[in-house]
Amino acid sequence: MNLVIANRQRTKKINTRRLKQVVAELLIELQIKEAELGIKLVEAKEMARMNRQFLQHEGSTDVITFDYTEKRKAESGTRKNIHGEFFICVDDAVKQANEFKTIWQAEVVRYVIHGVLHLLGYDDLKPQLRRRMKREENRLMRRMENRFTLAQLSHAAKMSA
Repeated sequence: MNLVIANRQRTKKINTRRLKQVVAELLIELQIKEAELGIKLVEAKEMARMNRQFLQHEGSTDVITFDYTEKRKAESGTRKNIHGEFFICVDDAVKQANEFKTIWQAEVVRYVIHGVLHLLGYDDLKPQLRRRMKREENRLMRRMENRFTLAQLSHAAKMSA
């Protein structure tokens, strides 16, 4: 298993070691056998540039996923290997945390879950598929919240087991 997290933003201080523990636990929960995963934490300006370049959309977005697996047509949730990377906009996490009355660290974890689900073949383009993906995202989010104190993803938070 190869997991690389690159923090390329200065909006919030993030404990990447702790985030890596959360991601590793998520992969175990999903019974991922092999993973080649890169996670880039970026600011809104970089995300907007990527969104325009790769998706032809204007403005920032919360997460953009790139799937590098050979077979893309596996039914959602049936893959046990992932190979890809995703970009998470921490500025968007802060904004959406305020909107949804949660903490930005939880939004970052939600975006990680969302990206991993995309790499597993989940899709959110059609309403029925979006509902299925959202149910799984919420289930996994509850598992991570039960396992970790998500506020500890902030460098300012006190570290404990």
